Amino acid sequence: MTELSMAEFNSADSRELRETLTGCLAVPRWAERVLAGRPYPDKAALLAAADLVLQPDEIHAAMAAHPRIGEKPASGAANTEQSGVDESDAKLFREANIEYENRFGHVFLVRASGRGGSELLALLRARMANDPETELAVAGEELIKIALLRLEKAVAG
Repeated sequence: MTELSMAEFNSADSRELRETLTGCLAVPRWAERVLAGRPYPDKAALLAAADLVLQPDEIHAAMAAHPRIGEKPASGAANTEQSGVDESDAKLFREANIEYENRFGHVFLVRASGRGGSELLALLRARMANDPETELAVAGEELIKIALLRLEKAVAG
């Protein structure tokens, strides 16, 4: 993802910018909301507009674009976001991911950037106490945190 200046973000072709936005979060309503708010006076206003509550169907759809914690993709934003998870944590995450997915029916999502494997594993275990509805809402909040982090990296200033 190429970093854009605020001026470039505000004036970019909607089709091209939509691709950048869906790379941050694969939720069309989110991308359209961010596009519709242009021009933004600054990055803070952009990030504020991008912070919204996702619907359950949007959360499920967006989860499909995320790898499991501990299973690093070959490339992309998730690879650097999970850089705190090392190979020694892989087996623990495999087992924990299976337990989590059996309980909730979807992958464990968390903003992993800047967090180590032990912290992420502790978060997964703590969230196992949630009921499915609460956990889906938490996953949606984490998706937005991930999207905001990616958007912040995509736009300079």
